[in-house]
Amino acid sequence: MNSTFLALLVAAAAPAPAATPRRAAAPRVLTLEEALRTAREHQPQLLQARAQTVAASARADQALAPMLPQVNGTASYQRTTENFAARPGLIPNLNIRPSSSWNMVNYWELSATATQLIWDFGQTSGHWHATQATAEAQKQTERSTYLSILLSARTAFFAARAAKDQLQVARDTLANQQVHLQQIQGFVAAGTRPDIDLAQARTDVANSEVQLVNAENGYATARVQLNQAMGIEGPADYDVADEPAPVVEGESLPLDPLLDEALRNRPEMASLEQQIRAQQLTLGSVQGSYLPSLGVGTGVTDAGAAPDALVWNWSATATLTWNLFQGGLTRAQEHEANANIAAAQAAWVTERQQVRLEVDEARLSVRAARATVGAATEALFNARERLRLAEGRYQTGVGNSIELSDAQLAVAQAGFQRVQADYNLATSRSQLLRALGREKALE
Repeated sequence: MNSTFLALLVAAAAPAPAATPRRAAAPRVLTLEEALRTAREHQPQLLQARAQTVAASARADQALAPMLPQVNGTASYQRTTENFAARPGLIPNLNIRPSSSWNMVNYWELSATATQLIWDFGQTSGHWHATQATAEAQKQTERSTYLSILLSARTAFFAARAAKDQLQVARDTLANQQVHLQQIQGFVAAGTRPDIDLAQARTDVANSEVQLVNAENGYATARVQLNQAMGIEGPADYDVADEPAPVVEGESLPLDPLLDEALRNRPEMASLEQQIRAQQLTLGSVQGSYLPSLGVGTGVTDAGAAPDALVWNWSATATLTWNLFQGGLTRAQEHEANANIAAAQAAWVTERQQVRLEVDEARLSVRAARATVGAATEALFNARERLRLAEGRYQTGVGNSIELSDAQLAVAQAGFQRVQADYNLATSRSQLLRALGREKALE
């Protein structure tokens, strides 16, 4: 039979090749900058703080209103009886006998008035400036919230990054255990190793599988927490980028220059300074109540029984008002304002001490974390070298399964320790940024 014809018969009888399975689309990668931008745009706590700033600014505008001219207009129509009732003392030496009837007449009245506060010894202007200072304090509080949101987003991002690295360590550990299991199965089948080695290897694989499941769940949970930190709702179907924590400029400096920067930048300090100023302005406003206030006004009216027969009048008024005694109200308000100033000043001192503590703790944490990363890297290198030697000893029959299992466990632990060290450094740098009042690592 022709060989070509035979080849065609074989090809026809062979099953059709299976369709190549379509690869699943790779998940998108979320970078740190994207996470921070999302938090800026969607975090509800930040949106709430922004709304509170707008409300505080609106209250300052409201406090300005009494200093500006006030204009009011009124129009009224009345249908009334025309009965006259004399009032004693109203019209002297005139005796008019009252009369009553149901005769009705119309009465129209149009009026417009304008008033202007001239001077009240800082009562109104002091209140306005105090609300302006309060609005500025709220603006600084909003910035404090903003920096806290960035810290939460950074921390959650690096926590997810650490969980991802832990997942990779768990996968590598399981793969290594499976390779050893196959090797030990061959040794036991050949009779060069006892059955207990196979049981130990299977136990190590099972433990690694449990560790992998926990690591997968930890990574999924960390991404859910990152979503919350960014202020978004939806699936966490992404991978976090393999980004290290950027170096914070000046992180190796001593405390004093870092503290000086923090006191200049921290919005909490600026907010408390504005609160002190607001209370001082409030005190001035209250003290103005001891003195009179002067205002002027003018008005025009047009009134009569019919719209085409109205009579106009114009008036001008100057009013001097002096609250001579209010039962001690002004004095009590003055005491309250002085107490509020003392409380705000004490809060400023407390916050200064807190800032010092946060800066010192953060810089020390960065220094310790950097040293820990170096030590953890060295420990991981040595653990891998130990595993390499243990594998060689086991394959030559010198070592035993316990020695090999211990070496495998040491590599896994060293890998997790290195991941934790990287995470500690990342969070320490994030906390240092927040303590210094910065938005970025490098400026």
